[in-house]
Amino acid sequence: MSSGDAASVPSLTPTPEDRFSFGLWTVGWRAADPFGDPTRPVLDPVEAVHRLAALGAWGVTFHDDDLIPFGTDEAGREKVIARFKAALEETGLVVPMATTNLFGHPVFKGGALTNNDRDIRRYALRKVMRNMDLAAELGASTYVLWGGREGSETDAGIDVRAALDRYAEGIDTLAQYSVDQGYGLKLALEPKPNEPRGDILLPTIGHALAFISRLDHHEMVGVNPEVGHEQMAGLNYVHGIGQALWSGKLFHLDLNGQRGPRYDQDLIFGHGDVLSAFFTVDLLEHGGYDGPRHFDYKPLRTEDADGVWASAEANMRSYLALRERARAFRADPEVQEALRAARVDELARPTLEPGETPAALRADRSAFEEFDVEAAAARGGAFVRLSQLALEHLTGFRAAGGTGL
Repeated sequence: MSSGDAASVPSLTPTPEDRFSFGLWTVGWRAADPFGDPTRPVLDPVEAVHRLAALGAWGVTFHDDDLIPFGTDEAGREKVIARFKAALEETGLVVPMATTNLFGHPVFKGGALTNNDRDIRRYALRKVMRNMDLAAELGASTYVLWGGREGSETDAGIDVRAALDRYAEGIDTLAQYSVDQGYGLKLALEPKPNEPRGDILLPTIGHALAFISRLDHHEMVGVNPEVGHEQMAGLNYVHGIGQALWSGKLFHLDLNGQRGPRYDQDLIFGHGDVLSAFFTVDLLEHGGYDGPRHFDYKPLRTEDADGVWASAEANMRSYLALRERARAFRADPEVQEALRAARVDELARPTLEPGETPAALRADRSAFEEFDVEAAAARGGAFVRLSQLALEHLTGFRAAGGTGL
């Protein structure tokens, strides 16, 4: 493709078929931070629905308090829900996921499902159940649970084993509630290492997967990994979601940008570690994930309303651009040859032959006694060429046929 061949340039205009979704808390973030007051006014959820639909989004998600302000009476709650439903019907946007705010109100300052106070734990469960009712009513298939206040600032104030018992009890209770009500909601735990608590329970994908394996309803509980949350811990997001896919537990995900292990930046997707974003899209598009591409980001505090919608569009355009680059990367004959040179395809071949037993391997002299270990050690990995080809596709230097622009 030449730079002047405009007709062949892929469109970066999102459509509902791309399955892009946004939380109300993203475009609705008023941009308050620990050092400054909000820089933007409150955004009406109905306006958010219409603006997202106009940009080509497919879905919208929410915490209970994003949609219905905390403390709203029943009559007011029903009015808000009716307006929201009407907006969904008018625009065709769907609600693929919902969640509960168990971190904003001061009652949750010491946790929600793992709070030392039993009455607060019971209140938290009821708050979740109430919004699960609404999520099911609106057609959601996944319910995310982020334990942002489940943790501690001092180890003196928490019995970790008892806290995990209560955490498991809480998730089991909510899963059973979904079963009893016939909702069909899957639950997805969202890991994060710190912020707002000093240390949060289930800080990474691996911690969450291990925890899920102990649950009564482990089959209906998965994970909702977020780019920034894993990278805050210095971990590889691509590896993390790859393991979640391998485990059959990638129920939902949050895409955003992050620049290393610092505070949770929630940048536009691709505006942090762009190489990781490229390989994330490559995995999602070629690794069997068929769920929403959900953006959990915050418009920059510097932006006015126009900047908010420009940032929402930027997330989708970034994903589409990276998707085209990933497709070109996979289609490039030089990349395919480089993958073979690096023996990436050989990794899919089982180490043992069909029907081979451990005893047979033990008796195979070619695998050890006659194996030329020095010759094998001298083999080059051929990874540099492959990595450079990925970079050249990412930067747009190469086209699908392997030709520079």
